Amino acid sequence: MDHTNRRDFLRTAAIGGAASLQAAQSQGQKPNVVIIFLDDSGYADFRPFGKTAYPTPNVEKLAAEGCQFRQFYVPQAICSASRSALLSGCYPGRTKVFGAHPPGARGLDPGFATMGEVLKTAGYRTAVFGKWHIGDQPDTRPPARGFDESCGLMYSNDMWEFNPQNPDLYSAPLHFWENGKVKVERMTSKEQPMLTTWYTEHAVDFIRRNKSNPFLLYVPHSMPHVPLYRSEKFAGKSGAGVYGDVITELDWSIGQITKALKDNGLEDNTLVILTSDNGPWSYYGNHAGKTPFRESKGTGFDGGTRSACIMKFPGRIKAGTVSKRTMCTIDILPTVAKLAGASLPKNPIDGMDVWNLIVDQSGAQNPHKYYAFSTGSTFEGVISGDGRWKLHLPHAYRTVESAGNDGKPGKYGQAQIELSLFDMEADPYEKENVLSKFPEIAKRLQDFAEEHRREFYP
Repeated sequence: MDHTNRRDFLRTAAIGGAASLQAAQSQGQKPNVVIIFLDDSGYADFRPFGKTAYPTPNVEKLAAEGCQFRQFYVPQAICSASRSALLSGCYPGRTKVFGAHPPGARGLDPGFATMGEVLKTAGYRTAVFGKWHIGDQPDTRPPARGFDESCGLMYSNDMWEFNPQNPDLYSAPLHFWENGKVKVERMTSKEQPMLTTWYTEHAVDFIRRNKSNPFLLYVPHSMPHVPLYRSEKFAGKSGAGVYGDVITELDWSIGQITKALKDNGLEDNTLVILTSDNGPWSYYGNHAGKTPFRESKGTGFDGGTRSACIMKFPGRIKAGTVSKRTMCTIDILPTVAKLAGASLPKNPIDGMDVWNLIVDQSGAQNPHKYYAFSTGSTFEGVISGDGRWKLHLPHAYRTVESAGNDGKPGKYGQAQIELSLFDMEADPYEKENVLSKFPEIAKRLQDFAEEHRREFYP
């Protein structure tokens, strides 16, 4: 095949991704799904999304082989709410999973199906290795929620007896679980540095053992959530402090997982998604996550809700591309279910199949009129389905007053935003309120917001 014909073939394969997928499914080749979900990673923590002081070659390679999604959102920029939205396809307002749940919390009600439960109905093997944080009771932990294999923490790694701000609140030992049983009874500063390595080793082993079965592999890393830890082999490796070392180790982990797919002959039939649960805990300084957008984690501004995202699926997602299509984590479940030939859960979900947007099919339009964003139980606004316009309802929000050092998120204050409209194409940093300039657009988004409020916040 000459260069021109090969180029045309690849272009046709990418645009006709849905057709090639249907052909593969008709031959019984269900695609594997790998989702790597970082914790509090900044939009610009990895190249090519940011100019980092340290190399991230594995993420760069993944981007070169897939597509960078530059306007990818989570509906709430806080741990439990974000994870629940990803796995259930539902807004926090529907599931009532808000904020970050403490140890022992009920979490996501079993009446809402998880991605693991959905894909198991289609014959998938399922695994989660990492931070769960959507339920810490027997019927809300991974083995009861559709995952055949699991290991990791049931909540954030700072919810332990050594928390300097809340030692009394988190007085119980932090457990490391494996397949429904406590493997490490009391995590200390000796075990925490091994988290990224342990998750990665389990993921690679799962891939090797399941190369003959379709599988869902979900790897929700504990890092770079504070307290920051990296293994001894990465100490000082980045030359950019502990935070840089943590990101460097995560890049290594991503490389190990993608290499395992290739080594086991699974690369061409696997959808890989890399993103973060929300933005960084502090958005400036030399030792914290980086985002060019306004504010940070725990807010409805893009510094909190917009996450860097890469998707790779050889022959179906065009390699080396950049997309400005707007989508959200609630869309992953219905999209993956369609790819797997699985039925959607019986409970209502809010996400929609956006495969045509992912493969950039000509003329494809986002099926959502809007996406909603919130912080805790406070509904804060909407962004139009095409990502152009964002409306903030009046609300208070957390703002960073000063940056901390490695492993310390700095000091926060409170601020207030009034009813505001932002043109995200001209002003992605949400600086200029254009409410008075575009009253008709503002009215349309206010109607969407009222529609959402009536359904989810009556």
